Amino acid sequence: MSFELLKLVGDAQKKKAVIDVRSGDTVRVSQKIKEGDKFRIQVFEGTVIRVDRKQSHTERIVVRKVTSGVGVEKSFLMHSPLVEKVEIVRRGKVRRNNLRYLRERSGKSARLSQKDFDRHAVNALPKEEVEEVVEEPAVEEAKEAEKAEA
Repeated sequence: MSFELLKLVGDAQKKKAVIDVRSGDTVRVSQKIKEGDKFRIQVFEGTVIRVDRKQSHTERIVVRKVTSGVGVEKSFLMHSPLVEKVEIVRRGKVRRNNLRYLRERSGKSARLSQKDFDRHAVNALPKEEVEEVVEEPAVEEAKEAEKAEA
């Protein structure tokens, strides 16, 4: 497959706007869960210990929380249609991207110092401009060009 075709398909799957999440942030992620034929929203709140591929359509965050003395880590794809909303609750002051060292810590030593930030400005998504998307013919043209090469 050609790289241009993969890029077109990946860009078509991206959400219009995603909140800028960083390592050390405490976030509240609302995720759609399917039970039978119904959907419900489940909220997972914890500290972001890792951010991967920030500019890609496969951007991922790993969120960790401790529940009843047991550490739980969950990975979320930011552009997934199942991730309804991501809200930043606190900004932590950290100096690295991967906070694996928090896994061995518990109690007060697992806390991160807080950074001041404007919560409403950070959690506000830019207004979506209404534009007609005409990507389908471009995808078809890319497929035809690939067939011609083969």
